[in-house]
Amino acid sequence: MGASPSPAADRAFCRPPRRPLAALAALVALLAVGAGALLDLRPPAPRPADAPAGEFSAGRAYPHVQHVAGRTHVAGSPANDAVRAHLEAVLRGLGLETEVQDTVAEEAGQLSGAAGGTTLARVRNVVARLSGTEPTGTVFLVAHYDAVQTGPGGNDDGAGVATILEVARALTNGPRPRNDVVFVLTDAEEACLCGASAFAADHPLAAGKGVVLNLEARGRTGPVIMFETSPENAALVDVFGRAAPHPVGTSFAVEVYRALPNDTDFTAFLDEGFVGLNSAYLDGGAIYHTPLDTPASMDRASLQHHGDNALGLAREFGRIDLGDLRAGHDATYFPIPGGLARYPGWLVLPLALLALAGVVVLGWLARRRGRVTGGRLAAGFALTLVPIVVAPVGAQVLWAAVTAIRPGYAELLDPYRPTWYRLAVLALAAAVLFAWYALTRRRVGPAALAIGGLGWLALLGVLLAILVPGGAYLATLPALAGAIAGLVAVTTRLDGPLPVIAVTLAGAVAVVVLLPTVVLLFPALGMAMGGVAALFAVLLGLAALPVVDLLHPEAGGQRGMVAVRARRLGALPTGAAALAAVVLAGVGLAVDRFDAAHPAPTHLMYALDAGTGQARWLSHESAPQPWTDGYVDGKISVADDFPGIGRDELLGGPAQAATLPAPRLDVLADTTTAGERTLRLRLTPQRQVRLATLHVDTSTATVRSAQVAGRPVPVEVREGRWGFGVVFHAPPTEGIEITLTVEPKAAQIALRAMDASDGLDKLPGFRPRPPDVGIAGSHTSEMLAVARTYPL
Repeated sequence: MGASPSPAADRAFCRPPRRPLAALAALVALLAVGAGALLDLRPPAPRPADAPAGEFSAGRAYPHVQHVAGRTHVAGSPANDAVRAHLEAVLRGLGLETEVQDTVAEEAGQLSGAAGGTTLARVRNVVARLSGTEPTGTVFLVAHYDAVQTGPGGNDDGAGVATILEVARALTNGPRPRNDVVFVLTDAEEACLCGASAFAADHPLAAGKGVVLNLEARGRTGPVIMFETSPENAALVDVFGRAAPHPVGTSFAVEVYRALPNDTDFTAFLDEGFVGLNSAYLDGGAIYHTPLDTPASMDRASLQHHGDNALGLAREFGRIDLGDLRAGHDATYFPIPGGLARYPGWLVLPLALLALAGVVVLGWLARRRGRVTGGRLAAGFALTLVPIVVAPVGAQVLWAAVTAIRPGYAELLDPYRPTWYRLAVLALAAAVLFAWYALTRRRVGPAALAIGGLGWLALLGVLLAILVPGGAYLATLPALAGAIAGLVAVTTRLDGPLPVIAVTLAGAVAVVVLLPTVVLLFPALGMAMGGVAALFAVLLGLAALPVVDLLHPEAGGQRGMVAVRARRLGALPTGAAALAAVVLAGVGLAVDRFDAAHPAPTHLMYALDAGTGQARWLSHESAPQPWTDGYVDGKISVADDFPGIGRDELLGGPAQAATLPAPRLDVLADTTTAGERTLRLRLTPQRQVRLATLHVDTSTATVRSAQVAGRPVPVEVREGRWGFGVVFHAPPTEGIEITLTVEPKAAQIALRAMDASDGLDKLPGFRPRPPDVGIAGSHTSEMLAVARTYPL
């Protein structure tokens, strides 16, 4: 009979004779794998303007960005007309069949729900077609050329528009594709996705459906991420993986985005039954929808990434048979160095169950071989929940403390220079993990804690496989690799090389799978949700726990001063990580100060009741910045006076009344039949405005049907006085015709008309912002609203 294993052997996966050397080798290997995974996410170097004609060149595309985003150009503005003229000229100059779709369309998605009514817009889409040689379908390249009222849209979506123009040039300079390629530059995306809705629902070229490649940006830099797909995406993902030169995308991102109330033009195409892919770069979100979103802010490497992928995909979809791109299931996919790993969705649950079974077998075998006891296994599993909970909570507490010191962050998607804060969150997660491990390691044992960590990963994998299948790989694959490594470790010599090699390889799998997710989650969700990145960082640490163990002295058997020294050595990683978290957060606060180049965001609106002469300053800020505080003095609701602004409680304060006209409401016809009154009205703004609204006091009439610009609109009655309303973006100068059929409840029907322009500079009492005070990225920042009630 062999000798009983030592206490150290009882509690370790591996006991290399040269522990420091093994630890160093394992760490170097994991760092190399991590560096490779992160380097592969970098956008490609921008190509110059003299690059070969068949290639995408950021140098050639960038002048288009300058044309599109030379100034703000909200839908319906003269500046937007000038942008559209440039797009038409470029596409016609390439010899493409080009037209402008000029129509009225209803919103797609739920962007305007707070505005209190159905939203429409007059849109003018620029559409160009490259005819295929033997079409099996149509490829649509889509980007929006309008911008928000607060910024010129250099990235959002000057990048997408310029990419499409340069892709069109490259395609027309090469062999004609097999399939038709249609370039769709949409209008009024920022207002209501109405341009995309108009094209997808009504344009003849969209009648046969097809595959859509939508190009977006929500920042200024970073890799272009394919973050959304149509359902049953396996065939699409296969094309993306082989045809995009730099494929960055994860099925987890698709699952998350599908669950969020966010929309792009892609939403309108999905609603009409198209298939396709949606891509954007996201980092640098502080400039999103602000005056800082200029062409100069753009990282041209991100533009090159957009173009390389868009051109590669356009060529491949232009070549293949587009007869059926619905595979019947979604794929699981994620980036790996050199490409995109992918496997069919039907494998998700079996793999998750296999990983869980592998961990169970590992626990049973480790107990049978004397490496752990049943009690220690149970304790290891229970205690592993501590860092899984504490690290994300700690990250959120850290960010709450930072925003308490710097309240202006609350109005930003992300700080201007977020890297220091992101590193602080990762250091905090590491500190939590190291502290937990140092405190529990001697009592529970490394093997029990490692198996406990794998157990939580495996359980999470099964849960995700059931609820969020596209994200299950994040837990399943590290758990499965860890279980295999653990089985190798407990069935081979404890002091041999195989256990160290096995746990290092398993750690490498976890690094490849989880590290890119951690890095991409920060710009995708912002620092306000940094706890999510901290959670996945801890999962990565748990998957690599046997390698972490090599940083500590050999477990078990220490007595006296040896044990004291071991505990001190074990505390070193915790102390270093905790100190790093504090220092990095402090550096972030010191470096990322608000100044003229990085101004503090503020939100301000002006609302005038032209009937009563009362005016107010309004702000959406949760806690007013010092500049905003000079205009507002408390919370108010304007739902009864300005239903077009919405029902949210705002900060408000008195303002001087400006001499501004309300929109005019003319009665073109007024008839009553069988107790129902039909009003044909014309709503005409009396100044250059971005939008106009009309609401009905539903205590004076019940709306039975409505038409706007000849289009029937749904009758959706909401709570409050002004229960029914319509919002119209980019109204024409001749006004909007609205027909209402109502059942009167009173002798007079009350209608509330409002319009809104942008810019507060000429208003009485307005004080210009100091250089270090900026404008928040919001669809209502700088809005000037004028309203009036009309009794009919």
